[in-house]
Amino acid sequence: MVKFGVPTVAEAMELGREAAAFVSAKFVKPINLELGKVYYPYLLINKKRYAGLYWTKPEKFDKMDCKGIETVRRDNCQLVANLINSCRQKILMERDPDGALEYAKQTISDLLCNKVDISLLVITKELTETDKDYASKQARVELAHKMRKRDAGTTPKLGDRVPYIIIGAAKNTPAYLKAEDPIFVPEHSVPIDAQYYLENQLSKPLVWIFEPIRGSKAE
Repeated sequence: MVKFGVPTVAEAMELGREAAAFVSAKFVKPINLELGKVYYPYLLINKKRYAGLYWTKPEKFDKMDCKGIETVRRDNCQLVANLINSCRQKILMERDPDGALEYAKQTISDLLCNKVDISLLVITKELTETDKDYASKQARVELAHKMRKRDAGTTPKLGDRVPYIIIGAAKNTPAYLKAEDPIFVPEHSVPIDAQYYLENQLSKPLVWIFEPIRGSKAE
């Protein structure tokens, strides 16, 4: 990957083709280096974690490309995907990093003020083993025990994905004891542990997005 520092995608592509031809001339034939694509704008966190608009023609970008910034992991709540995708769009497509930062702050404020739809906070993980087989206590296993005591007919089975929400509890209560059934929570007005979601779901991907722009201030 080469940063040419030119003002347009067309110029970057032209330099890329020239560089490819120059390097190819040093190779043993038939080895040949070709220009793959141009990223602009581009957020580079490290070689395995980046986001940018992906161009193969100078007239219009092909797509927004993202690697290593986790928004679609099945064990992330939907709030993570919604927030990170919106921030990426504001930064890369609208070229408005300040707007992205304000949007992130407002989302965090809504979370801490219990204004986020509870459906966006559901985490799901697969129940792949019995509780005796797991090396440590797991939220989905503990929740399965709770649900079995309430109603054996609703108990998740091995192979099921178990949805849960992290609820508020006494200080220093481990997270695996705070997992609760997403249906039970609103029916019984159980409070959410908003701080958990901020620190364990939102914080890391937000730092990944904003650190290339704001440096250490992103934290």
